[in-house]
Amino acid sequence: MLDNLVLGFQTALTVENLLWCFLGVLLGTVIGLLPGLGSTTGVAVLLPLTFTLEPVTALIMLAGIYYGAQYGGTITSVLLSTPGEAASVVTTLDGYQMAKQGRAGAALAIAAIGSFIAAIISLALLMALAPPLATLALRFGPVENLAMMILGLVIVVSFQGGAFVRGALMAIVGLLLSTVGVATGSGEARFTFGSVDLLSGIPFVEVMIGLFALGEVFHQLRTGAEKPIRARFRDMMISRKEIAQSMPAIFRGSGIGFLLGMLPGAGSTLASFMSYGIERRVSRNRAGFGSGAIEGVASPESANNAAANANFVPTLALGIPGGATTAVLLGAFTIYGLQPGPLLFEQQPELVWGLLASFFIGNVLLLVLNLPLAPVFAQMLRLPYGYLYPLIILTSCVGAYSVSNNMFSVWVVLVFGVIGFVMKELNLPMAPLVLGLVLGPLFEKALVQTSAVGNGDLGIVFTHPIAVGILAFALALVTVPRLVGAVRGHVARSRADRRAGTREKSSIDT
Repeated sequence: MLDNLVLGFQTALTVENLLWCFLGVLLGTVIGLLPGLGSTTGVAVLLPLTFTLEPVTALIMLAGIYYGAQYGGTITSVLLSTPGEAASVVTTLDGYQMAKQGRAGAALAIAAIGSFIAAIISLALLMALAPPLATLALRFGPVENLAMMILGLVIVVSFQGGAFVRGALMAIVGLLLSTVGVATGSGEARFTFGSVDLLSGIPFVEVMIGLFALGEVFHQLRTGAEKPIRARFRDMMISRKEIAQSMPAIFRGSGIGFLLGMLPGAGSTLASFMSYGIERRVSRNRAGFGSGAIEGVASPESANNAAANANFVPTLALGIPGGATTAVLLGAFTIYGLQPGPLLFEQQPELVWGLLASFFIGNVLLLVLNLPLAPVFAQMLRLPYGYLYPLIILTSCVGAYSVSNNMFSVWVVLVFGVIGFVMKELNLPMAPLVLGLVLGPLFEKALVQTSAVGNGDLGIVFTHPIAVGILAFALALVTVPRLVGAVRGHVARSRADRRAGTREKSSIDT
């Protein structure tokens, strides 16, 4: 292990590789700032630029774009409530609220710190545990994936605390929207109304931009623009107390993100949603979530970055992409004449360990670049909101158009912008709808495959121990808090009755 690490850093620390790593993280951050692009599009678009480079140098640059885009999406999520990609949606819930309170710098800083710590933890686990974890990931078949999708939906519904019914309703709406397009089992078109654009389904990136970005703009235009933030520069800095307060959330998010990220198909989106949901359950500051809790930024951002690194477990060890971006990177491996899989570690140790070492270097560069600039980015919010609204609408429409290069995406953004406005007026949660739309195709695929494995009998789920354990955990998340609440309510009523009886007896005696 030590020999491999030394070899990896010797490879990654050459001047050429350092320059391309820096260029990768810088381009990734810029790409992440543009709504709709995201890491997958960025890697795919810039892939041809690497054809003249050595394979290890090209992969180092492309990986830098990957995790650089993760942080770029965080910046717009916090400052403008405009997620760069689906994995940044959860950050808007508390990050944007912190920004409106004059603490945008603190939100961006804890995102950078959390991402860096998560990267170090996940890289250490990736280097030490990649082969055995890849073997564990192989044990997750359609049945286990179905249970995992159910768990993800249960956790995101539980975001809403007391508004469980509204959260469940929005998750169901998201699942129903995901049925538009070609059916997984039969291959027939559903609910497309003859539109060719809808054959591939309702695009969740455009839905996300419309709901969060334009929905917020329309809402503020109706209620009246808020006054620009006038916080002093030092007010936007993060304090040691806030860092210490966020550390448990960062460590929990890193662990959750890594475990989910190594599962093929789970990706960073589910990791960030699930981490936020669990953190809201266990945090001491539960009441602050949704209104500017710094843990609500630290946890999903840590999970997001850890999952991005963990995506390379199945990619490198099994040759199975962990997510959409690693699927593009897998294509890059093929272009360079490389075959990811168990033999890659033995046949190309310089490339594999050089790539892994570059992850550490790239995250250091991201921290050095973005931590000092967090308060500078936050100064954008001191502009009058009348100037920001056209900027948000323009970047949203341009970002949507760049996804598919047609006006259909722009119309989707506008339609869901109106829907987002209505949902804000009715106080309906948006996060469950987005995750329902994201998980819908994965859920349907796992459901069809599970039904096929069981010859039409879904009861086969209860014959798989891992799936049963996951479903039991999901059931506990729904029932245990309500049981605990009922017990506490009963105890409180009993105490109140005893106090009332004591006071009545004392009054009679008097």
